[in-house]
Amino acid sequence: MGSRSRHVSEWINRSAPEVYEYARDPANLVHWAQGLGGSVVEVDGEWFMDSPAGRIRIAFAARNTFGVLDHEVTTPSGHVVQVPMRVIPDGDGCEVLFTVRRLPGMTEDELIRDAGLVATDLATLKAVLETGPARQ
Repeated sequence: MGSRSRHVSEWINRSAPEVYEYARDPANLVHWAQGLGGSVVEVDGEWFMDSPAGRIRIAFAARNTFGVLDHEVTTPSGHVVQVPMRVIPDGDGCEVLFTVRRLPGMTEDELIRDAGLVATDLATLKAVLETGPARQ
């Protein structure tokens, strides 16, 4: 089996706290994480998205000062995928680092495809934050 994970990153010309606050809000996922799914809804304090495979649950790590955006994605079958993600300060901007993990049974080509989807999502996050929401 090839590599177990791929690291995908994007530099964003916004402060780390601004990027962190925007990206950690599950309601914003529909604006930048199309690879994950479609509409997002909160039900009893939990966040769900409609994906091609069915409804998935998204749970982010507790708010923190380190830029940790790790999250769990629970698939319709109940399988939980741990997703490491960080916002790393870099001068006036920051780097968003996302680790794409190889799931059991996943081929190298599927891992490469998923990394490409994440790269597209991070590029969208960059575009949204550099041209979109007003700075606070």
